Amino acid sequence: MFELMFTPFVACLILTGIHAYLGIHVIEREVIFVDLALAQIAALGAIFAFLFGIEFHSSSAFIVSMLFTFVGATIFALTRFKKKKVSQEAIIGIVYAVSAAAAILVLDRAPSEAEHIKHMLVGNILFVQWSEVLKIFVLYFLIGLFHFIYRKKFLLISLDSEAAINQKISIKWWDFLFYASFGVVITSSVEIAGVLLVFSYLIVPAVCAVLFTNSIGKRLLVGWAVGIFASLVGLYLSAKMDFPTGAAIICSFGLVLILLSFVYVMKQK
Repeated sequence: MFELMFTPFVACLILTGIHAYLGIHVIEREVIFVDLALAQIAALGAIFAFLFGIEFHSSSAFIVSMLFTFVGATIFALTRFKKKKVSQEAIIGIVYAVSAAAAILVLDRAPSEAEHIKHMLVGNILFVQWSEVLKIFVLYFLIGLFHFIYRKKFLLISLDSEAAINQKISIKWWDFLFYASFGVVITSSVEIAGVLLVFSYLIVPAVCAVLFTNSIGKRLLVGWAVGIFASLVGLYLSAKMDFPTGAAIICSFGLVLILLSFVYVMKQK
């Protein structure tokens, strides 16, 4: 059991490391479903590439998916307005719906490949390979380093956009860089873990952290602790009870969130 679960656990640690951080930004920006939209855009790119003879999961298909994701990043960067007449979450929902519909139209020309798209969106982290783990580790390390170097700008824009404007920071440019780097992470993660599991790693640790502290550093520590604990519990239940691994981890995240929410409510009394 240990040998079977060790590689998935390492992958879960890597996912926790980057997604807990990005989740804090997502919570503060109030764009909860942006990862679903970017994942759908990436899937559309892969489907579009297939119609031109590019195999799924190839380097060329990944590049095309990234190009589509950058288009999505541009849309989200340009639709963040100073005066919120329309919520950006509404724009994200529209982009998701249109991308999903476009994917269906394109798939209609290649119905035999629908199973490949299902795998890309559902994922199967139990069978992740060390080559994939190494790939995402290097990629996420570079993205994490980029965010660390420019953390003051990214955090200021997410936490206090008015202050960022007063400091004459180019909001749209830095928003594009945020969503572009975010899109690279989501596209890579979804391929091995699936949309639902990636969403859980992104949102649940960040929500748990926000409940208990306002400090960014402490939020990261809480988020990482939640991600690691839920991963361990989910992997253990998957191995012990023969549950689907991704679903077991997602349910573990749900249980941890319920438990910590109860603790938070009790602390308020």
